[in-house]
Amino acid sequence: MMILRPIQQSDYPALLKIAHESGHGFTSLPNNEALLQSKIERSEASFKKETDVPFDEGYLFVLEDTETGEVVGTSAIEAAVGLDDAFYHYHLSKVIHSSRTLNVYKAVDILTLCNDYTGATELCTLFLKEGHRRGFNGKLLSKSRFMFIKQHQQRFADTVIAEMRGVSDENGQSPFWQWLEEHFFSMDFPTADYLTGIGQKVFIAELMPKYPIYVNLLSEEAQEVIGQVHDNTRPAIELLKSEGFTFNGYVDIFDAGPTVEAKVDNIRTVRSASYKTVTIGDNSGGSPVMIANDKLQGYRATVAELQFDENSESVVVSAKLAKALNLVDGDKVSIATI
Repeated sequence: MMILRPIQQSDYPALLKIAHESGHGFTSLPNNEALLQSKIERSEASFKKETDVPFDEGYLFVLEDTETGEVVGTSAIEAAVGLDDAFYHYHLSKVIHSSRTLNVYKAVDILTLCNDYTGATELCTLFLKEGHRRGFNGKLLSKSRFMFIKQHQQRFADTVIAEMRGVSDENGQSPFWQWLEEHFFSMDFPTADYLTGIGQKVFIAELMPKYPIYVNLLSEEAQEVIGQVHDNTRPAIELLKSEGFTFNGYVDIFDAGPTVEAKVDNIRTVRSASYKTVTIGDNSGGSPVMIANDKLQGYRATVAELQFDENSESVVVSAKLAKALNLVDGDKVSIATI
């Protein structure tokens, strides 16, 4: 059985291995042992914290195979970005150059550096080991975060965003960054990406162009990747689109990958999930659904085949499933179609 749960200190070796495997462009999980340790500590503190407003909390989850004990993936939620450190994007928009006298009218795309998503909740750090990218594992790893947000909505902002990994080659080279590097930086993409991941973002404000960039001045290769995702990221963005996330012209300042957004109440899983009271007994199976307890530090979620009545206030779960989700008779769970 695959169980999603909060990370703990004993998961450090597994997280380090995932950081190695995730490769270039995975900014939120840099290959830095001290930083990974601090991420675990911060996550544990966030789950223990009593709060009813989003601030600097970071919730890091792992996906565990209970049969083998192996951690096969990770995902995370940042409660509110940009409140203690600037959170940058480029916004893709248009300017019009026109002259009635000369009978000229031309629309030009521009990229403007901004901090428009300050205070938004961010979905991040989603990675599933290659040998486990099957079945419902990816959906559980991603969508269970929506169940957590629904159950603890006071801890999160009304707007949820996700930065999608942009286009780069097997050596970590980004066509978009190569143009920026040539004109504004003397630093390759993996180095810039790594520095951002470990929190050293001052160079962005110091070296990034302060004025809008005319897109038609970029190299053709750089223009082509604006708003495009890495091949490995296509399943993730399609899943988010199915949940109601949309692209509104915001892209990453390094690789120009798209950032998608949704209002919490418009996210499909948040809207459709229903609360049930648990009764432990015999449930011989039915349709696969995502089921999660309503705990904080003891949060657990999985995919299980259950028979239940949408109109009923209760659901029967097996003793095995109840144990995996830390449930007893009378506990509350949320259930959503997978």
